[in-house]
Amino acid sequence: MAVAKKKIVYVSAAALVDGQNRVLLAQRPAGRSMAGLWEFPGGKIETGETPECALMRELDEELGITVQAKDMTPLAFASHDYSDFHLFMPVFLVRAWQGKMKANEGQGLAWATAEELVSYDMPPADVPLIPDIQRALQHAHDIG
Repeated sequence: MAVAKKKIVYVSAAALVDGQNRVLLAQRPAGRSMAGLWEFPGGKIETGETPECALMRELDEELGITVQAKDMTPLAFASHDYSDFHLFMPVFLVRAWQGKMKANEGQGLAWATAEELVSYDMPPADVPLIPDIQRALQHAHDIG
């Protein structure tokens, strides 16, 4: 079976987890594709960037926080076929950052517990990541 080739978009995302074992979700602002849906913060990987460097840049731009590569733990990845492109997205677990978080791009922000994650409307690529993130949050809860 022949498969039409699509542009592959590489994105890096973070499961930012706070001291109360909640993960940060960002709501896509009006005027952008999938506006109103909740996602894990991050963004496109530029040519020549590693996923970690892209994520550090994006979290600084979007949220005003500084994250170190040493504080990023690979957690999961999404590979999703949208109608006009294919998304590939590594997701990193991040529990440490510097700076006060703020919504620099007009996005909504929400902290969600493992149980609350399923109640947020998310882009199709993010939904399959929920069980991995819930397990990571549950594991931290078991340890703590």
